[in-house]
Amino acid sequence: MKTSKISVVLVLLAVACCLPVTGLGQVRLPRLFQDGMVLQRGQEIAVWGWASPGQQVSVRLNRHQATATAAADGRWRVALPAMKAGGPYTLQAGDLTVSDVLIGDVWLCSGQSNIDVTVERVYPQYTTDIDRYENPNIRLFRVQNDTDTHGPKSDIRPTGVNWKPVSKQTAWGFSAVGYFLGRYMYEKTGVPQGIIVNSWGGTPIEAWLPADSLRSDFPMLVARTQMLESDDYVKAQQRANQLADQRWHQLLDSQETTIEAPQGQSAFLFAQPGYDDSGWASVDQFAPSIVPTQGSGGRGSRSFVGSLWLRQHVTIDSQHAGKPARLLLGTLFDCDYTFVNGQEVGRTYYQYPPRRYDIPEGLLRQGDNVIAVRFVNKQGTPHFIKEKPYLLAFGDDRQSQNPMPNDVVRLSTSWKHSVGALMPPCPGVDVSLQNQATTLYNAVVHPLAPYGVAGVVWYQGESNAGNPAPYATLLRRLIGSWRQLWQQAELPVVVVQLANYMAPSAQPQQSSWALLREAQRTVARELPAVELATAIDLGETVDIHPLRKQELATRIGDAFARMVYRDKRAPLSPQPTAATAQGSTVTLAFAEALEEGSLNEFELAGADGKYHNAVATAKGSTVTVTADGVEKPCFVRHAWKDNPINLNARAAKSGLPVTPFQLQVGQ
Repeated sequence: MKTSKISVVLVLLAVACCLPVTGLGQVRLPRLFQDGMVLQRGQEIAVWGWASPGQQVSVRLNRHQATATAAADGRWRVALPAMKAGGPYTLQAGDLTVSDVLIGDVWLCSGQSNIDVTVERVYPQYTTDIDRYENPNIRLFRVQNDTDTHGPKSDIRPTGVNWKPVSKQTAWGFSAVGYFLGRYMYEKTGVPQGIIVNSWGGTPIEAWLPADSLRSDFPMLVARTQMLESDDYVKAQQRANQLADQRWHQLLDSQETTIEAPQGQSAFLFAQPGYDDSGWASVDQFAPSIVPTQGSGGRGSRSFVGSLWLRQHVTIDSQHAGKPARLLLGTLFDCDYTFVNGQEVGRTYYQYPPRRYDIPEGLLRQGDNVIAVRFVNKQGTPHFIKEKPYLLAFGDDRQSQNPMPNDVVRLSTSWKHSVGALMPPCPGVDVSLQNQATTLYNAVVHPLAPYGVAGVVWYQGESNAGNPAPYATLLRRLIGSWRQLWQQAELPVVVVQLANYMAPSAQPQQSSWALLREAQRTVARELPAVELATAIDLGETVDIHPLRKQELATRIGDAFARMVYRDKRAPLSPQPTAATAQGSTVTLAFAEALEEGSLNEFELAGADGKYHNAVATAKGSTVTVTADGVEKPCFVRHAWKDNPINLNARAAKSGLPVTPFQLQVGQ
């Protein structure tokens, strides 16, 4: 009898454990609904979630209340009346309570790594400004990266953090564009701001689109994703890649010369300050190859796989000896482990982040000190990036962009160098799900709707620049599908036009980056409630992640001000409204006056489509353009290069640059 009762209890417990949470009658809200959240003002407020099928759920916010009944799948939804900006309020849904709720404006920032670039990364540009700024009325929310190959999900991954009020500490790892946008919009409106960042570095636009929008014209994109619907295959391949990477690094480390070292110190012989490097050859860090000839392994200097060591001796005077410092090593390709006097001060696993390594008090000594850099490359060749700072900074302002000159020790461009170990390529198969069509839409876009937003920032395109031809179609589909998802036919969207990047050219270029910028501009002009934020003067020749994010956020904010707040005084970058020809002269008309005088980076082409550098002059709201060798111009373009660094065509009033464009004359 006793055994029978125990068996029944165990069976009941097992059944209870297998039931979903909603089966227990508990109400659940989406993970966006957390303490400190910001809800969109002036719109009907959607609140939804899950409960037991047939369960009634009562929702209350301020003085408003609504009730819904959970459907057969457990989902329920209510609509509360639009509210004015204010708070904090308490949201009650069944037995759940969400506290400190503000009503204001919510902005969704999405795209790839230029949205990801953090406040920490741009901090040296704006040190004092960021140090002093706190605002509890601006709240930040980061959607956790996730993918799904099977179809749209109902909720995002657990975040681990709630909405965070803005301070230096809470914003440190947050999107710089989002942070500065929230600040700018708060200054313009005085109402609470919510910034939702939903981005993933290196991802193509097709990953952010639903399958239905791709099947007709891009069936192969969908088919590739379907090939990865086998979770078992994906997990097995990811595990195989992980094991291969671990084994590759184990073999690399085992081939390097090591020594017995105290805990916390480097065991690599070449990192030790007392190592005799007098027999090593010297190389300039900006030489075409910094790999020793004997270390190419027969593969040539453009293909080095393994580890490369560089050492530099730096003399520190008595004034700075023993003091904490910051080592700036520009940016490197690809991975580095950096040591000062035998102690590792930092490591970075890929090429883009700036190397800013803090050196603790007491490590630097008077006289000779050794900086050792261990490059680890799986492809390409190790190299330093030009136009970045290479120095030791001391003093209280050592984290700023321009520390005091008397507290700076410039590094030499000359290094001693030696191969650490040569390696074969690391095997592996790319199963980066975030780069496959629909996977991000399924996992991190679809679950956000219908959370109310005032507008969307779309900053993406670098990963599609290699094939810009379909981008305009894909961008139209993205805007249309997101508007359909949010059930807002004219959901405001600001498209950030790609910044200038790569080597400049004095001659006309067939630039794929320019083609993609034109696709962005064309879509922004065609679709209602879409504006372009031009970044063509904010980029950097050697950095795909330009740091002037505050200036960019201001331009994004002005574009939203025109669309959302109907502020026609908010400036936008000028674009031509017409191009006509009379003889060999093209006249461009603009909607506003430009700074008068001679203009750079204009080109003309005849019927043959061959472009020539042109002479352009601005007067009022017109620009006249002529070019030697083009008697009957058919096409005109501006800033049509990867990196048009000689820009001077600007609006007379705002100073914003004329956007890159290409027009057929007569249209």
